[in-house]
Amino acid sequence: MTATHTARPHPAKQAWATGLTAFAAVMLMIAGVLDIFRGIMGIAQDDVFVTTRNYVFQYDLTGWGWIHLVLGVLAVIVSIGLFQTAMWARVAGVTIAGLIILANFLSLPYYPVWAVVMIAFSGFIIWALCVLRPEEYPASPTTAASSTPSTSSAPSSTTGTAPPRNP
Repeated sequence: MTATHTARPHPAKQAWATGLTAFAAVMLMIAGVLDIFRGIMGIAQDDVFVTTRNYVFQYDLTGWGWIHLVLGVLAVIVSIGLFQTAMWARVAGVTIAGLIILANFLSLPYYPVWAVVMIAFSGFIIWALCVLRPEEYPASPTTAASSTPSTSSAPSSTTGTAPPRNP
């Protein structure tokens, strides 16, 4: 009789994948919260934003504030999904980070330092979410529980010996 063994990722690779996912989740949460604040400032028509004349992309500050507020709320929701290692959150995280980059690029003349910081944050988020390969991605708690071997001390019916215990 042959035993079926499932290949498990190397513990160091799994730790690396878990760390990158946590990094992306925290960074997306920070970017989302900062975008929420930026949206509130735009909606309140705060004097923080510089008014620039003769810019190709001219828009209403209140409308732009709502766009940032919605992107920020979506980023916070997706980051919660990343903390739970959901695959949909990885895809949505790359999409939201890309939209944050686009929105901040369009607002560079209005608030250049903040826009560059947000573009850099979002670039790190995209990197962290895209560098992971699916086999390195940490398993969800339900998948991990079903794939771990039994630690029962009852003898196995096929070999007559107890299964190995995990240290």
